Amino acid sequence: MLCVLRNRTYRHLFIAQVIALVGTGLATVALGLLAYDIAGADAGSVLGTALAIKMVAYVAIAPVIGAIADRLPRRALMVGADLVRAAVALMLPFVDQVWQVYVLIFLLQSASAAFTPTFQAVIPDVLPAERDYTRALSLSRLAYDLESLFSPALAAVLLSLVTYNWLFLGTVAGFLASAALVVSAVLPKPVAAAVSRTGGAYAKATAGTRLFFARPELRALLVLNLAVAAASAMVTVNSVVYVRDQFGRGAADLSLALGAFGGGSMVVALLLPRLLERVSDRSVMLRGVQLLTVVFAGLGVITAAGSGGRRWTALLLAWAAFGAGCSMVLTPAGRLIRRAAPPEERTAAFAAQFSLSHGCWLLTYPLAGWLGAVTGMRSAVAALGSIALVSALLAARLWPSQAPGPVEHEHNDLHDGHPHLVDAARVQGGWRHRHHHLPDGLHAHR
Repeated sequence: MLCVLRNRTYRHLFIAQVIALVGTGLATVALGLLAYDIAGADAGSVLGTALAIKMVAYVAIAPVIGAIADRLPRRALMVGADLVRAAVALMLPFVDQVWQVYVLIFLLQSASAAFTPTFQAVIPDVLPAERDYTRALSLSRLAYDLESLFSPALAAVLLSLVTYNWLFLGTVAGFLASAALVVSAVLPKPVAAAVSRTGGAYAKATAGTRLFFARPELRALLVLNLAVAAASAMVTVNSVVYVRDQFGRGAADLSLALGAFGGGSMVVALLLPRLLERVSDRSVMLRGVQLLTVVFAGLGVITAAGSGGRRWTALLLAWAAFGAGCSMVLTPAGRLIRRAAPPEERTAAFAAQFSLSHGCWLLTYPLAGWLGAVTGMRSAVAALGSIALVSALLAARLWPSQAPGPVEHEHNDLHDGHPHLVDAARVQGGWRHRHHHLPDGLHAHR
C-alpha cells in the first residue's frame, strides 16, 4: 500500500492532508475548552450549535466550490483554503463571545469545504492507475481513523505542558505546513481538457448533484451514505451514554470504545486494496451496509439486556464492526465517482459527495441525540437501524448487479509516457491494459 508514496506529488499531498487533520483534531479539543471558558455549563449547547454550523457550511459551500472550481487553479484553491483556515485558527484564542465562535467556525469549515473536494478530485489525476488510486483511498481512510486516535492523545500531552490556547497555534502551524506542501507539489494537468459548463449559477452549483442522480451506482451511493451516517451518528453521539450511563464505566473507557470503532475501520482499509482486485465495488459496499444492519440488530439486544461484563465486550465488538462496515462503504466510494465523472466534472462530483454525505450526518446526528435523550436508547437504535436497513434494500435495488466490469482493451493513439498508460503493457502497435470504463474521452469507441 505504501508504494504509492513513492510518487512525490502524492506524497506531498498526503502529508499535507495528515498534518491538516492533526491540526483540526487539536482545534476540536481546544474549542471544547474555549466553549467552557465562555459559556460554562452551557458549553455543550455551544458545541452542539458549532457542529450544526459545521455541517451547514459543508452542505452549502461545497456545491458552490464545485461550480467555480473549473475557473480556478487547483493548487491556488487548496492553498487559499489552508491560509483561510490558518487565519481563523489564529483568531480563535482571542474570542470572548459565543457569536464570534459561530462566525469563525463557519469560516473555518467553509474553507474545509473548499479544500477537501478539490484535494479528492486531484488524486485521480496524480495516480491514474486504478490499483494505485485504490491504495490512496485506503491510506486516506487510515489517515482519518488514525487522526481520531492520535489527535486527542497529542492534545492531552500538550495540555500537560501548556494552556489550550497553544493548541490553536498548533492548528495554525498545521494548516501553514499543509499549504507549503501543496505549493511544493507539481500538480498534473487534467487528463482531458476542461469543458466549461453552460447554464446559470444554479445549474453549475447543482451539476455534481445531477450527476449523482443520473448514474445508478451514484444513486446507490447516496443511500449508502445515509446508512453510514446512521451508524457513525450512533457511535459519535451515544458512545458516552453507553459508557457512562448504561455501563457505569470511567471516562477512559470512552476512548477505548471510540478506538474500537477506528480500529475496525483501519483493519478494513488495510485489507481492501487487495480485496478490490478480486471483488467488485458493488459487492464490497453492499456487504458493508448489510453488516451495519446486522450490527444494529445486535446493538438492540445489547441495549435491552441486563447488566454484565459481557455486554461491555459485546459493545466494543459492535463498535469495531460498525467501523468495519463504514469503511467498506466509504473507502471504495472515490472509485465510483472517478469512473462516473469526466475529468472536468470531478471536482463538482466530489463536492456533491462531500455535501450530500454531510447532509446525511446533519439529519442523523441530532436524531441520534434527541431520540436517545427523550425516548431512550432502544428507540434510537431502532430508528437508526431502520434507516440502515431501508438504505441497504434501496442500494441493492438502485445498483444493478449486471453493472459492467473491467474491460481489456488496447490504445494505439496515445504517446509513450501518457498518464493513462501507467499500468499498461506494451504490445505490438500500442498498449494493452484492463480497467472499468472511464468517461475521460479516451475510450469513446471501446
